[in-house]
Amino acid sequence: MNDSKTLANLMEAFAGESQANRKYLAYSKKAEKDGKLNAAKLFKAASDAETLHALKHLEVAGKISTTADNLKDAVAGETHEYRDMYPDFVKAAEAEGNKAALLSFTYAMKAEEVHARLYQEALENLDQTEEVFYYLCPVCGNIEKFVPEKCSICGVPGSKFIKY
Repeated sequence: MNDSKTLANLMEAFAGESQANRKYLAYSKKAEKDGKLNAAKLFKAASDAETLHALKHLEVAGKISTTADNLKDAVAGETHEYRDMYPDFVKAAEAEGNKAALLSFTYAMKAEEVHARLYQEALENLDQTEEVFYYLCPVCGNIEKFVPEKCSICGVPGSKFIKY
C-alpha cells in the first residue's frame, strides 16, 4: 500500500479530519464564550468524532509504529517546524507587518523547539519507570517538566499551566 491511491486518500482524510477536529474545537470554545451552550456541545462532540476518524485513518494507513519510532518521528517533525517552517512564516509576517501572526508564529516556533527536546529526552529515557509530569502553557504551548514561576516563552504565570 506504500504508493497506492488508497494510502494517499487515507493520509488526505487524516489531514482533513485533523483540521476539522481543531476547527470545531475552536468553534466550541467560541460558542461557549458566547453563551451558546448547545452549539458548544455539538461542536465539541463533532470535534471528538473527527478525532476518532483521523486516528482510525492513521492506524489503517500503517503510520503508527513503535513508541521509539513514533518519538523519532515526533523529534523530526518538531525540528522541521522550529528550524525550517516557522522561521519562514515569521519572516513573511514581519514583512507584511502582521503583528498578531508574528506573535503566533514566534510562540509556536519557540514551543516546538521545546517539544523536540522533550521528545528526544523521552526517547533517551524510554525505559524509565519513574512517572514524569508535564505542564502545558495554555497560551503559547510551551511544555515544562515543572511548574515555572512564569512561562519562559510568553510570560504567563505558572499557576495557569495545565498538568499532564
